[in-house]
Amino acid sequence: MSDRYEPVVEKLAAIEEELRDLAYDELRSMLSEGDPDVADRVAREEKRILRARRAVAKAIAELSGDR
Repeated sequence: MSDRYEPVVEKLAAIEEELRDLAYDELRSMLSEGDPDVADRVAREEKRILRARRAVAKAIAELSGDR
């Protein structure tokens, strides 16, 4: 990895971790609502957050040369 990109990669890694934490919090919150239709909403939200995390992970891999 170029030293030039290292600060950006570190920030992206922190963002990926924050997305993971937010996902857990959001999904836990949705499940605690007791709504019988929550399963569909949880599945959609989980997929959305997973796509975002994968995009950040891909950017990290590109910038750090991990291909």
